[in-house]
Amino acid sequence: MSTEEKEKTPGILLQEQLTKKWEIAWNDLNEEETHKMKVISDEYLSYLTSGKTERQCVEISAKMAEKAGFKPLDDYKKSGGIIAGDKIYMVHKGKTIALFIAGVDSIENGMAIVGAHIDAPRLDLKPTPLYESDDMAFFKTHYYGGIKKYHWVTIPLAIHGTVVKKDGETINISIGEAPTDPVFCITDLLPHLSQEQNAKKMNEGITGEGLNIIVGSQPYKEKDLKEGVKLNILNILHEKYGMVEEDFATAELEVVPAGAARNVGFDESLVGSYGQDDRICAYTALKAILERDNPKRTLCVILADKEEIGSCGNTGMHSLFFENSVAEMIDLMNIEKPEMVVRRCLMNSEMLSADVTAGVDPNFSGTHDKNNAPYIGKGIVLSKYGGSRGKSGSNDAHAEFMGKMRKTLDNAGVVWQMGELGRVDLGGGGTIAYILAKYGMDVLDCGPALLSMHAPFELASKVDVYMCYKGYKAFLV
Repeated sequence: MSTEEKEKTPGILLQEQLTKKWEIAWNDLNEEETHKMKVISDEYLSYLTSGKTERQCVEISAKMAEKAGFKPLDDYKKSGGIIAGDKIYMVHKGKTIALFIAGVDSIENGMAIVGAHIDAPRLDLKPTPLYESDDMAFFKTHYYGGIKKYHWVTIPLAIHGTVVKKDGETINISIGEAPTDPVFCITDLLPHLSQEQNAKKMNEGITGEGLNIIVGSQPYKEKDLKEGVKLNILNILHEKYGMVEEDFATAELEVVPAGAARNVGFDESLVGSYGQDDRICAYTALKAILERDNPKRTLCVILADKEEIGSCGNTGMHSLFFENSVAEMIDLMNIEKPEMVVRRCLMNSEMLSADVTAGVDPNFSGTHDKNNAPYIGKGIVLSKYGGSRGKSGSNDAHAEFMGKMRKTLDNAGVVWQMGELGRVDLGGGGTIAYILAKYGMDVLDCGPALLSMHAPFELASKVDVYMCYKGYKAFLV
C-alpha cells in the first residue's frame, strides 16, 4: 500500500471503490494516442469539408473503401461468390452505402453492425425556386430537418446538388466552396427596424417562407425588360451548366453553410463544422471498419440517408435496402435455405446506433439532469434510451447488452459515459435504433456529445472523435 493510500480514510477508500465519476477523456491519452487522435481529427476535418451532402459523403466513403480493399457487390457476383475475409460495399441511389467484411463464423450467427446517418439539417430549393422582387433575384427554399430558422440568416451559403436536364443529362453543381466562388445569403433586418420582429417569439422572427436566398441583383443588358435580373441569372446558369428554368423541377439542390471545417479554441481541442450530426459517427465508424481484416463474425457499417426527416423514403432505414443487402450477401455465400438464414442473421446480430447527443452547455443551464447528462470531452456516450415524453419512440436497450458493451469498451481502454438527451419532459430525440431493433437484434445508441447541435456550425471535442473511432473499432470484431 502506498503512502498516499495509507493517508486515505476508510470512507474515502470506500467512496473510490463504490462510486463512479465520469472523467475527462484527455487525461487518459498517452503520447502515442494523442498523436493518433490528431491524425484522425485532421482526416475528419477533411471529410466534413468535402462531404457537405449525403451524395458527397457516399462518394468519398466509397473511394475510401476501395482504397482499403473493398469491392462493389457486382464484382463478387461476377467472381462467383463471397468467402470469409471478403470486403464488400453497396451503394444505393447514390445516397446510402453499406460496407461488409465476411466473417469466419457463419453469418447465420449474426453480425456486428454500426449504423449512422449522413444527411444533415439544411435548406432545399423548391421545385420552382427562382423569382424576382424589387430588382433582386432570389431562390425560395424548404427547410429539411429540425432547424432554428434564425441560424440561417446573414451567413455565407453554398449550393450543392444534382440536376437532371430534359435530355437526360445529369450534372453536379457545387458553388460557394472554392475561394473564387460566389456565396449566397439570406438577409435579415437591421436592429433599427426590428422593433416588431423583436417582439415576436424566436421561432416566429424568421419564417419558413422567409428563408429566401438572394442570388443576384444585376439585370440582363437590355433596357425595359421585365424581370431582367431573373433573366440574367437564368442566362448565367444556361451559359455555365446548360440549364433552363424547367430543369429546377428535376433537380436536387441543397443549400448548406459555405466554408471548411475548422479547429476551434486556442488549444485547437474542438472541431467546428456543419453536419457533425451525424457525420462524426459516420466517419469514425467508416474508419473503424476500414482497418479491420478477417474478423470472426461478419462486420457491417451502414451510412444511411433521411434520418433527419424520419428515416423514410427509399434511401432511409425504413426502406428494405439494408435487409436486401444482407440477402444479397447470403445469396453469394451459397448457403442452404437463404431466406431463413437472413432472418436468423438479423435476429442474432448486434448493433450500435451511432448517433450524437446534446452535451451540457454552461451558457444554457437547466436543460439537463446533470447526474445523467453527457459532456463533451468525456468520451463516447451510451444512451440506453431516446424518444421523448416517457421514452416514446425509443429502443430502450436491455441490461445484458449494456453490460456487454460496458465490458467491451473497458477492455479496449475506451473512455465512455452515460447520458440522455435533456431533462425529462423537455428533451428527447429519435435515432435509427428502433428501426433495426424490429428484427430482434440488440441495439444501443452510442455516439459523442455535441454543442450547438443542429446549428450551421456544431462543436465536437477531438478526444470524443477519437473515442468514437476506438469504441466502434472495439465493437467491430
